[in-house]
Amino acid sequence: MKKAELLVTPKNVEHIRELIQAGADAFLVGEQYFGLRLAGEFTLDDIQAATKLVKEHNKKIYVAMNGIFHNDKVDELGPYMQKIQEIGVDAIVFGDPAVIIARREAGVTLPLHWNTEQTATNFFTANYWGKRGSTRAVLARELSLEEVIDIKENAEVEVEAQVHGMTCMFQSKRSLIGNYFLFQDKAMEVENRSHNKNMFLHDKERSNKYPIFEDQNGTHIFSPNDICMIDELDEFLDAGVDSLKIDGILHETSYVTEVTSYYRQAIDAYYESRSAYKEIKKELFKKIEAIQPPLRPLDTGFYFKETVY
Repeated sequence: MKKAELLVTPKNVEHIRELIQAGADAFLVGEQYFGLRLAGEFTLDDIQAATKLVKEHNKKIYVAMNGIFHNDKVDELGPYMQKIQEIGVDAIVFGDPAVIIARREAGVTLPLHWNTEQTATNFFTANYWGKRGSTRAVLARELSLEEVIDIKENAEVEVEAQVHGMTCMFQSKRSLIGNYFLFQDKAMEVENRSHNKNMFLHDKERSNKYPIFEDQNGTHIFSPNDICMIDELDEFLDAGVDSLKIDGILHETSYVTEVTSYYRQAIDAYYESRSAYKEIKKELFKKIEAIQPPLRPLDTGFYFKETVY
């Protein structure tokens, strides 16, 4: 039986070393110039060092090129892909079709993982991009578990789903901090505007605090809660979902490492026997709950929300 991959987003090369010990199978890295919402910034030198480390432990490394590329960046895509192919990474994560064209023109043969964030919602489109070089579809976080399973049953490519971490709710290419938008005709204050990675958009009406930051790709606003599916993993594993992602963005490295070790225990227990997994899943959830930052309550995202057509 093919085991599901445990994919984690590391902060730096040293963090990858810790995550390997914790049981991660694959890593998503990159730099904000080409990739969106990465847990850490990896230059080409960092990617080279990370790839060497990962290969020594028979793990995989993927490079994020899932930004939206306007004409000013298009000419840089091919040379960048050639460099990461020389380094020896395992795949490129993309969303913009410009990457497919640039890859072909540059003679790059690295596999592609299709990731268009909120629009990767059906197997038909996943298979469409599969015929154009993609070997994996990274599913939208807004899907129900039932929809994820249906896509996996009908997809001709690998399927990746997020099982832990925060979800991006909104992105604008504009710099919105300081000119925060109106929500339900009520202004919402931005806290800690001077600290780019410790800011929250505070919705007093709902008592929610949404993490928010700006980078080269604009403004990003995240969910007030973290997805945690450690006690529901058997649903994904029964369906044969190929890759389970822990997104560590805006979390401390120690937290991400510890969470990874708990998911490793859960996955290994499942493949030992379903009963072994069921015996420990609630305990593992409680362990994550105990280290969860106070401002980041755990929930199940959209996985158990009813789909309205």
